[in-house]
Amino acid sequence: MNKIVKYVGLDVHKDSITIAIADEGRDGNVRVYGKISNDLGQIDNVMRKLISQNAELHCVYEAGPCGYPIYRHLTSKGIDCVVVAPALIPKKTGDRVKNDRRDATHLATLHRSGELTPVYVPDQADEALRDLVRARKDIQISLRKVKQQINAFLLRQGISYPGKSKWGKAHLNWLAELKMQHPAQHIALTEYLDAMEDHEARVKRIEKAIEQCCQTSRLLPVIEALQALRGISLLSAVTVVAELGDLSRFDTPAQLMAYLGLIPSEHSSGGTIKKGPITKTGNTHARRTLIESAQAYRMPARKSKAIRKRQEGLPDDVLDIAWNAQLRLCHRYRRLIAKGKNHNVVITAIARELAGFIWAIARAVPIVAAER
Repeated sequence: MNKIVKYVGLDVHKDSITIAIADEGRDGNVRVYGKISNDLGQIDNVMRKLISQNAELHCVYEAGPCGYPIYRHLTSKGIDCVVVAPALIPKKTGDRVKNDRRDATHLATLHRSGELTPVYVPDQADEALRDLVRARKDIQISLRKVKQQINAFLLRQGISYPGKSKWGKAHLNWLAELKMQHPAQHIALTEYLDAMEDHEARVKRIEKAIEQCCQTSRLLPVIEALQALRGISLLSAVTVVAELGDLSRFDTPAQLMAYLGLIPSEHSSGGTIKKGPITKTGNTHARRTLIESAQAYRMPARKSKAIRKRQEGLPDDVLDIAWNAQLRLCHRYRRLIAKGKNHNVVITAIARELAGFIWAIARAVPIVAAER
């Protein structure tokens, strides 16, 4: 007996899930099944009831703050499930009514017609490494804010640092020896400095944890190989790999560039071609890391002592790609600057091509397949 194909749309929230079901076929019935609590046990009850009706299920829900537990749970039960990108869900112009029931129905209908774009769901171990990398970034942001607060506090008191560069050893010694006019102000400064030291210590602890986690990660060969590139140290390589996961899922480097949002936007029609700023879609963390790494290609191509140390023990084909990247990107930077291009535009162009070399290196290094 042939199974009946049903497409199940899940509108997932923190406390509830609204479920809609679309039957197979262009004119198949679409109905709202109901609302349940966001609980894996209740999801199992619904799925068992539908499967008992001789149904083959294809589930879908939007990527969001609730993460991927539902996806992993359903796939572990042998039920087809995809997570889709909210920004790429087609929407009708003029449709101004939005609620959970309509969202679930919309997902089920679009999944049936094949118009949804699935997102890449990382392996649990890969996601854990990514969470650690993002925690470091969050604390770095807090550290930067504390430093800005210290600067603002001293500015209000009319105190300025007489030296050249801030946050070095000399500047920190100067801050420690400052004497404020009022005891309360001295307490405030001390608390700011303690907060800064605490954030710095936390960043160092997380960086050490990242190094330890990398040693047991299936992505370690790619992390080590990417460090052959100029401007990409351990933390940069970990950030790129943890955010992007298995780079072999991109068939061409152009796909990776587009995923990172490093390609120009375009609004062309007929004979008119109009290109604008980069799209800035996809993964923000990886894109910013590549922009920072691209700054290293402002200087002439050379293998520094640090780069040679990172390249020890790496395959010859990886080293060839890394050196070709230096030759091309350093020359391209100078050529674009000589044409009068804006520095930020040039760095973005370098970052885009750097993504292509990262793709090539990742394809040259075998990694263990992810467990689902």
